[in-house]
Order: sequence, then structure tokens, then C-alpha cells
Amino acid sequence: MLRPSTQRYSVTRPLYSEDTFEDEHAKVYRKHKRLLDHFIQYFTCTSERAKNAAVSLLPIIGWMKIYSIKDWLLNDIVSGVSTGLVAVLQGLAFSLLASISTWYGLYAAFFPVIMYFFLGTSRHISVGSFPILSLMVGAVVTRLVPDEGPPANITAFEGLTKDEQRILVSASLTFLVGLFQLGMGLLQVGFIVMYLSDTLISGFTTAAAVHILVSQLKFVLGLTVPGFSGPLSIIYTLESVFTQITSTNIHDLVTSIVVMVTVLGIKEINDRFKSKLPVPIPIEVIMTVIACGISYAFNFSENHGVDVVGKIPNTFESPIAPSLQLFQMTAVEAFPIAIVGFAVAFAVAKVYSVKHDYIIDGNQELIAFGASNIFGGAFKSLVASTALSRSAVQESTGGKTQIAGLLSAIIVLVVILGIGFLLEPLPKSLLGAVVIVNLKGMLMQVVTVPYLWKKDRPDCIVWVGTCLAAIFLGLDLGLAVGLGLELLTVVFRAQFPRCCVLANISGTDIYRDRKDYVNIYEPEGVKIFRIPSPIFFANIDFFRDKLKDAVGFNPLRILRKRNKAVKKIKKMIKKGELTLTSNGLQATCSMPIEESEEEGNMEDLDKPTDYSDLPIQVNWNTELPANIRVPPVNIHSLILDFSAVSFLDISALKGLKVALKEFIRVNVDVYIVGCDPYIIEKLRNCKFFDDEIKTSIFFLTIHDAMLFIHESHPPKTVSEKVSGSFQYQHINSGSTSNRLKIQAMEDMEVETDTKPETRF
Repeated sequence: MLRPSTQRYSVTRPLYSEDTFEDEHAKVYRKHKRLLDHFIQYFTCTSERAKNAAVSLLPIIGWMKIYSIKDWLLNDIVSGVSTGLVAVLQGLAFSLLASISTWYGLYAAFFPVIMYFFLGTSRHISVGSFPILSLMVGAVVTRLVPDEGPPANITAFEGLTKDEQRILVSASLTFLVGLFQLGMGLLQVGFIVMYLSDTLISGFTTAAAVHILVSQLKFVLGLTVPGFSGPLSIIYTLESVFTQITSTNIHDLVTSIVVMVTVLGIKEINDRFKSKLPVPIPIEVIMTVIACGISYAFNFSENHGVDVVGKIPNTFESPIAPSLQLFQMTAVEAFPIAIVGFAVAFAVAKVYSVKHDYIIDGNQELIAFGASNIFGGAFKSLVASTALSRSAVQESTGGKTQIAGLLSAIIVLVVILGIGFLLEPLPKSLLGAVVIVNLKGMLMQVVTVPYLWKKDRPDCIVWVGTCLAAIFLGLDLGLAVGLGLELLTVVFRAQFPRCCVLANISGTDIYRDRKDYVNIYEPEGVKIFRIPSPIFFANIDFFRDKLKDAVGFNPLRILRKRNKAVKKIKKMIKKGELTLTSNGLQATCSMPIEESEEEGNMEDLDKPTDYSDLPIQVNWNTELPANIRVPPVNIHSLILDFSAVSFLDISALKGLKVALKEFIRVNVDVYIVGCDPYIIEKLRNCKFFDDEIKTSIFFLTIHDAMLFIHESHPPKTVSEKVSGSFQYQHINSGSTSNRLKIQAMEDMEVETDTKPETRF
């Protein structure tokens, strides 16, 4: 790498405005497609498009063609078995969050995996239940079928037990979530996940982790706590827990503490020595086997009142049709569940796609998860997404493709149909402890708050606002509040951008904020104003106010005062109060002349100054006769840097036109630099240009405009500054005469025989 002092570049080129650049460089004409053209293209079918569509809808075709049995199959088998064991345990644990029987969590690790195997584009995520989604489903279940009191008035509930009613709610909700995801995928709206920023997701998942932690306290402590839903449900749950704290089951508490300490310790070993371990130690599975053995040997359920998993059917239940009435009552909750489920899965899939260098398709992922949830909902499965810990097991144990996911589903199938009875004595306190341990990563996200506060306070407000809203108002309302805060920060950043005045770094063609550098030169009589954001209806007034602050005067106010002054001078000349003599204009009125404002003619005062019928040309920067006062304008040129302006809407276009005319009418030349050609084209189409605003004000760079200004306004000598003078004599009663000057300024023409060139 060269030292900075030896790096130089030199460019010699003509001085370019946008007009001269277009004259010398022909543009390529590109025909813009109409909406009808896009429509025709979208529905035109060819053999190539049909083939691509088939591969797109069935990504398995793409990776199966490159599948290496010799290199990948053994890795997929090891990964599938390891992931399947974890999926069984997490399926049982996460079903507790949904307030349904534990074995239905196993269905979420089987049915959705089958569909995703054919339709999914990610090769490494493990599809199944996810704690946050299970908790959101549980909130709907307990709202419609509460622990205490009658269920909601739904026709489909007739003749069903409470458990069956809850399963119907869970299955119908899962089906509806799948419909939402499938619909969004078919409509190609996978981009919607972009509106969920990392900050929002971090705050939301942290709040969800708090909800999950609180919901598991009843299993860890062995208490009977009714389910609550809606705003402040977490407060009511904590109140119920602490009211019964003296009834804690010691066996459940000890089991939970031992499991949590052991699992946390072994997970720390797995993380620290992951490069040396062939596969992570499956401590959760080991603790499950041990707990099942101890619980069975000492009959925890009968002798010590420990709540256990209980009977697990060794067969699949018949599929059910979802309830349309439940669709109507759960649609509001189903949509955020669909968005969150897809956002989490897509984020995890994106991490592994980048790591292993393959492409995932957001729209196809929506279709895959939509179909998976529709299929799973029909078989009473929980809502499926992915869990980071389970996906990490699948990837870290060597999984190469979704064959590992298919094998994990086979392991779940074996458990359901063959050995599920061995898990019947498993204490639910162990499942609660496993869930709490897996929250560590989400809960530790709170340490990012001090960093965000120091580096980006609007993002910090989004994080804290989303987290607190989701904790106290519920996850669905919390997500809505987070989205609102996020949109407000975007509007705030765009509506109140950091506009600044630029100046030249001495000896270069570089222009930077004049407040940030020491060796900086601000050209005399020139202001360079930078707008660092798009200009639209919400910030056009802010932009105009900042522009007035930068130049130090209000051009409209100056224009009105000048027009009043010219009218007054014309009126005095017409009445003979000012006469033109050999010594200048002499005031003959013996009484003071009072100013009067004609409000009815305010519109006339906003028009260009009319100098007709004046025998002189007024220099507004000198003292005027008859106590006429007009604030001076200390600049002759204004440069607007549009290099960061990506678009203008109609409101901004009108406001910009008014602002430019105000400056032009007070004899300030305005130049716009770095403007996107498409914005210029839009200005042309919207009739922006007229007799006052011309296309010649646009230049390629700030330096091009500065060199043009130096040609138009070269440094003046003393004799050039003062050219001709006229004297006014204003005689007051009983006072001596005062002699004041108005200088007639000569127009200066700059003639160049050769084209100006710029060297920098």
C-alpha cells in the first residue's frame, strides 16, 4: 500500500453543466416498460420458464442433482439423529407454552418437516416448534378456552372436552397462519420481512423470553397457575405465582435447579471446546433419560405430587378440518404470528446460506412454511418455524441438506409410534427447566441497550419501546408498537436530516462541512448547502427553514422590502419629492415621509422587482434615501448539493420551485449540483422550468459550479466596485440636508475565447 503522501491524481476536463455534458455525451435511450408489458411478461409461458418455475417451487430438484452420497450422506445421518433427539425434547417442552397436551409438540417436529423437505430453500435450518410462536399460540388458546370459566361461544366446541377444544383452537390457528404465509408467498411479498429491523427483533425476542420465563415458573415450582392473556397478563401471572409461592413442590424445584445448572455448565463446555468435540454433548437428552429413570423408580407422580408428561398415544390422530368461526376470531393474532415465524426462520436461514454459499428465496420460504403449517394444522400440529439452538445442532453436527431434517422427522416418528411410552414419567419441571436454559441467548440481548444508547439513540428507543410494550401489552400489541416506533424513527431521520453548509478544503476540489475542519475555505459571496436526504412533503418546510438559517436572511422578506422601496422611490419621483439634478436626485419635501403598507397588494410584493421607469439602478447594499431600510444580501450565489437526494415528490417540487424563485428574485444565482438525471427528467416532465428557473443551473459537481461562479463573479478592484453615483438630498423642516448615495452598478460581461477547462 502506498503512503498517503505519495498518492496523487490529476484530471483535466472541461467545466460541465448538465446541459453541456448532455450535448457532448449522447445518452442511451431505454424504453420503460408499461404495467401492461410487465403483466404480459409475467403470464407468458415458455418451456424455459416452466422449467425454472418447477425448480423454483421444488428446490429439492436443484440440490438433489448435486447431492454427493459419498461425502454428505454420513454427515446427514449423524446430524439427523442428533437433531431428532433434540427436536423430541423441545417439542414436548414447547407444547407447554401453547397450553396443550405435550405430545402435540412432537407433531410439529414431524408433519411440517416433511413439507419443508420438498419446498424449502434452506439446507440447514431445523423446522419445528419455536418457543415464541408457541407462547403466542398459547395466549390465543387461553383466551378462547380459559383455565377457569366457560370457553368462547363457538359452535365447533360443542361436545368437545376442554383439551379437545384447545387442540381445535391451536390447529385452526396453525392452519390460518399457513394460509397467510402461503398467500404472501404467492403474492411475492417476502420483502415484508425487511421492515422488521434487527433492533426490533432483538427487543421483541427479549420480551418474549421474559414471557416464556414467567410462564414456566408454574412448572419449575410445581404450582397450579391459571393462564392469562391480553395486556398486563404477565403481571397477573406473577401475582398468582407469588400468592402461591408457599405451596412450592420441593421435588419439582430441586429437579429444575439441578437440570438448569447441569445443562448450563455442559453447554458452556460445548461452546468453549466446540472445535475439539466431534459433536456437542447432548446433555438435554442425557438429563431427560436420567430424570425419566429416577421419576419412574421413585414414582414421583404418585408419591410426591410431581406433574409428569403422562400417557403419550402410540399412533397419529385423525386429521381435522379447521373452524371458519375460529378463523374470524383469531385472524388478528394469526397475522403477526405468521410474520414473526417467517422473520425468525428467514433470519436463521440467511445466516447459514451466507456461511455455506448458496441462495435462499424469501418468497419460496413463505410458500414452504405456509404449506408446512397448512399440512401440520390439518394434523393438529403447532405452528412451525425454526429454533436457533436446534438449527445450530443440525449444522454443527455436519448436516449438509434437508435429508438431515427428514431423518430427524423419522426419529420423531419412532418416538411417537414406538418408544413414546418411555417418556410418560418425565417430570414437566424438567421440560420447564430446559425451556428456561434455552432462553439464555435471548435474555442476554439486554446487554446491547447501553451500546445502542451510546451509538444510536433512536435505535435504542425502538429496542426499549418494543421490549416494554411486548412485556406489558402482550406480544401481538408489542410487535405493532415496535413497528410504529420503527417507522417513526425512519420518518424522524428523513424529516429532520442533518443539513449543513459546505466549504472548500484548501488546495483541493473537496468540499466538507465547514464546522468539521480547520484548514477550510468558504468562498466569499457563495453559500454551499447540502441536503442529505430525499425531499418530500414532510421535510420540504424544514429544508426551506434550514436554508434560510444557512444564508442568514429570508429572501421573501427581502423581496417584499425591495418592492416596497422601489414603489416608494417611484412615488416620490412622480410627486416631485425626489428630483434628478446634475448633482443627483434631490428630495424637495419639507415633511418627513411616512411608510405605509398596503396589505391588499401583498401578492404584488412577491413578484419580481419592477425597475421600469427608474432613472437609476439600485445598489441594495448601500444606504438608501428617505429613511428607506432594506436588509443587505451578502451573497451573490447559492449552491445546493443534491448528491444525496434520491427523489422529490410533487409537494417538494412545488416548494423547491418557490424557494428558488425567492432567491433568484433578490439577485442570488442558484445552482444545483450532483442531481440524479432521473430527478432532472422528472422536473422537466412536471413543468418545473420557466423563464426564471432554467436547466443551465444544474452542474455535475460542486467544483464545476464554483469555477463557473468565479468566471461570472471574479474578484473586483476598487474601481469596479463603485461605478457611478447619484445623490439624494432629503430636506427636513429645520434640519440640515443629508446626502445619501445610490450607486448605479454596471453589468459585467465575461468573454472567453476558449472553452474553460478545470484541472484538479
